[in-house]
Amino acid sequence: MSVGDNGVPLKKVTSALEDFAPQQLSEKWDNTGLLVEPYTARNITKVLLTNDLTEDVALEAYNQGCEMIVSYHPPIFAPLKSVVQSAWKERIISFLLEKRISLYSPHTSWDSVNGGVNDWLASAFPVAESNPILPGVDPQVGAGRSLQLKSSITLSDAVSKVKILTGLNHVRFAIGKGKKMMSEIKIVALCAGSGSSVVKGVAADLYLTGEMLHHDVLDAAQRGISVILTNHSDSERGFLTVFSTNLASKLNNEVEVIVSKVDRDPLVTL
Repeated sequence: MSVGDNGVPLKKVTSALEDFAPQQLSEKWDNTGLLVEPYTARNITKVLLTNDLTEDVALEAYNQGCEMIVSYHPPIFAPLKSVVQSAWKERIISFLLEKRISLYSPHTSWDSVNGGVNDWLASAFPVAESNPILPGVDPQVGAGRSLQLKSSITLSDAVSKVKILTGLNHVRFAIGKGKKMMSEIKIVALCAGSGSSVVKGVAADLYLTGEMLHHDVLDAAQRGISVILTNHSDSERGFLTVFSTNLASKLNNEVEVIVSKVDRDPLVTL
């Protein structure tokens, strides 16, 4: 069965995604790229972007008429031994195959690439210079970002700027030893998601990430480094709105790109 005349072939969408963030930028331990490709091909007219692919998000994609989902986090990470109905991730894969919905996950390739998730997170601040904390073969791309600010800001301002960028009413905050809310911030080390292993030990006035282990926060604070934590996916999700316009443009607006309305971090503050 051949694909229809509307929309574009799946390959054109995956090529646009690869053009933005080549798969080789992903960490070796990651599972990125095209993860689900239904047996019977069909053109892509509508793509749903999500940070996490839950059953609710999969149903949303189907109800919205999407032929493709781009899920930042790969729902297939550990090998699947079966595709049955007893586990939620297996049910999702079964559902996507039945409804002929393709799935692509970029994850750490989006973290490393210029203009990706970490650079979006960095845009909360007035940045003079930005460099990857863990550069790859290309020194301009890699995990995390070390930021030299154009002018110093206070810790209080930093918290406000992160809230504005992420749209969060609350963040968790640890103030560095000897610091006050009006202390100056000149250097920020950040990593979207779970960034302890990336920012740990980096010289900075402030660490910004989604989540850190208790003892890593304690260690940073005792070293005089303040910490802002947003929750894991809340440090990433806002990038999807920015990228939706980017992807639609790369596809000459032949494909509608929408952002999930039901995707959210599982942790909430009451």
